Amino acid sequence: MAARHRPRRGPPPRSEPVPVVTRSARLTPPTETKFRRAALGVFGLALAVRLIHVWQLRDAPFFNLPMGDAQSYHTWGVEIASGNWIGSETFYQAPLYPYFLGALYSVFGADLLAVRLTQVVIGAVSCVLLAITGRLLFTPTVGIVAGVMLALYAPAIFFDGLVQKTAIGAFLLCVLLALLSRLTTRSGPTWAWVWPGVTLGGLILTRENALVFVIVVLGWLALSRSLGKQRLAWAGAIVVGLAIVILPVAVRNKAVGGDLVLTTAQFGPNFYIGNNPNADGTYRPLVFGRGDPRFEREDATQIAERALGTSLTPTQVSRYWTRQSLDYMVTQPGDWMRLTGRKIMLAINAAEVADTEDQLSYSDWSVPLRAPGDVWHFGVLAPLAVAGIWLTWSRRRQLLLFYLLPGAYAASIVMFAVMGRYRYPLVPLLILFAAAGLVALWPVGGGGWYRRHLSLGAATAGMLVACNWPTLSMTDMRVVTALNLGTELQAQGRFDEAASQYRQVLAVTPDDALAHSNLGTALAAQGQLAEAVEHYQRAVTLEPRDPDSYSNLGNALLELGRVEEAVGSFRQALDIDPSSAEAHGGLGVALHADNQTDVAIRHLRRALDLGAVSADTHNLLGVALGSQNRLDEAGLQFRRALEIDPDYLDAHTNLAMAAQLGGDPELAIQHYREVLRIGPASADIHNELGLMLSATEKLAEATAHFTRAIQLDPSFAFAHANLGTALQLQGRIDDALRHYEQAVRLAPAVPDFQARLDAASNAR
Repeated sequence: MAARHRPRRGPPPRSEPVPVVTRSARLTPPTETKFRRAALGVFGLALAVRLIHVWQLRDAPFFNLPMGDAQSYHTWGVEIASGNWIGSETFYQAPLYPYFLGALYSVFGADLLAVRLTQVVIGAVSCVLLAITGRLLFTPTVGIVAGVMLALYAPAIFFDGLVQKTAIGAFLLCVLLALLSRLTTRSGPTWAWVWPGVTLGGLILTRENALVFVIVVLGWLALSRSLGKQRLAWAGAIVVGLAIVILPVAVRNKAVGGDLVLTTAQFGPNFYIGNNPNADGTYRPLVFGRGDPRFEREDATQIAERALGTSLTPTQVSRYWTRQSLDYMVTQPGDWMRLTGRKIMLAINAAEVADTEDQLSYSDWSVPLRAPGDVWHFGVLAPLAVAGIWLTWSRRRQLLLFYLLPGAYAASIVMFAVMGRYRYPLVPLLILFAAAGLVALWPVGGGGWYRRHLSLGAATAGMLVACNWPTLSMTDMRVVTALNLGTELQAQGRFDEAASQYRQVLAVTPDDALAHSNLGTALAAQGQLAEAVEHYQRAVTLEPRDPDSYSNLGNALLELGRVEEAVGSFRQALDIDPSSAEAHGGLGVALHADNQTDVAIRHLRRALDLGAVSADTHNLLGVALGSQNRLDEAGLQFRRALEIDPDYLDAHTNLAMAAQLGGDPELAIQHYREVLRIGPASADIHNELGLMLSATEKLAEATAHFTRAIQLDPSFAFAHANLGTALQLQGRIDDALRHYEQAVRLAPAVPDFQARLDAASNAR
């Protein structure tokens, strides 16, 4: 009898293959050893690539010149290393990275190479941590592929070599992923969940929008009932870890700033930058041309206080800008939705949006950055990640947390302005799924696969098109580095080099108003005033609401003697920004030159009230007051100028003259002596000092100064006459007559000289 088989009672055959990637089990010792060796290879590869990158950058003009945020962090780090660990204001920027720099500078000195090399090692460790995460969530192969992907990812190489917080943020994120993957795939004690909390706290102190990770992790624990009641204890442990890191910062902010701010006070301004009628999805500063962090806080505060008419705390400033954004979103929902759509496209685009330094400018110097840049970028990563998520969807319950993390972070990016370094934390999260998808796709073959995965192919292809749509040109981003490099060179007084950078910008983008304005400033500093005026005029044509360009134009016109035009330019600056201290000061100078002294005094005083407290402004105000014979007020301004700059030659001279006119010869003598100490020998000053010494009957010393004046200028008729008087008072009539005669010969039109000569002759 033929054998009979029991009919199959199980489920019908699946129409789709089970994904290749599966939840990792505990590895056997040989497999563990093999993985460790491979992970060590990942570390070596990542380290070698990054070291070569840094080495090849060594001759780049920007290698030892921190720009923008980097300059701000560097300066802050130097202050910390010098002992100022607490600071004096509520944190505006995320503080962890400056303290990281401060610690490095304390050991190695303010050495940017030490920073880059340290970050290179940290970046290599991040690749290993990502490999460990991939092994725990999927398979050892997925882990190694993920590590290699991050090791060779061009933006990762770029950011690890910058003096920027991005490398530290990526490292902390990889630590978090490794911790969470271990704790969610293997049982562990409740206290172990403190470490993700500590890491999350560090992330928040590196990049504030990392707060979304806290919301996701705690929300996931709260809703994952399958984990049992222990999940609440885990959530509590995470909160404890967060508190360990965040509470000291909040206490510090309260103590030094008087304002309870958990981390930083820049949420509102940053939210507004990404959501306002003039936003385009990328970073645009609150005030044109003042995107430097050194100005951003000041501008945010001044604008908010001016609008509300009162002084504000950092929290109140942040709330003001948040309300402005929300008002825009409510009153112009259509425009805001279009803006949000553009930000989504920027967030997924292959191009890396630069804000201070761009990747392509660095790739000109670096083969490791240039080689993978055209083939391994976000436009490839994101579609691969979509494929990986699709292929691991059958494990969505186990991987839900790791699906939510990139989704939430992507949403947080779109809330604000989109930049490459803001987007970068998405990269490790997406690489995990890209690696899983690549490993799953590798062994699949045969035409039948395409029929079974049409949806997967369509989704991946759609993402590929969306990510590589020409939304933004990375080539245009080159001007960002050139412009910022020029700014820093200019700050160091290297005006010719700065001008060269600005010209490079204008060769690519001829209508860049900021480049025209900055080039004008560099040219003016070199005395090329006519060309500077041309660039300032071009700048105000392109950006007619920029008060700084109008003020700079006014200064250049004033130096060229075009006083009326200068007055008009300063007035235009004040029409745009009535609180511009620079414009008030410049207008005061121009009006004084135009003999409109009363109005000039008002503008100079206004400039001082607005914070333009400089020795020059006080001195000029003193000159204007002195011209109206208001000598006491003038003297006060000259003294204030000297409080700011004790060696200010003009202020000493003017104060001496005011004292001389005011009948205070001793004060005049004091400041004339200072003029001679500070400045070069001057016949005029020796003569004036001699006069004051004569008035106080210090005839011998007066004689010496009149003599010195004549030595410096033998044709100085007044010095001859004054020396004659001093000699006559000392009974030296013959010597006095010789100098009176010389004075008459040099200046026969001065009647007093002949009168002195006649009187001395009669007295002989």
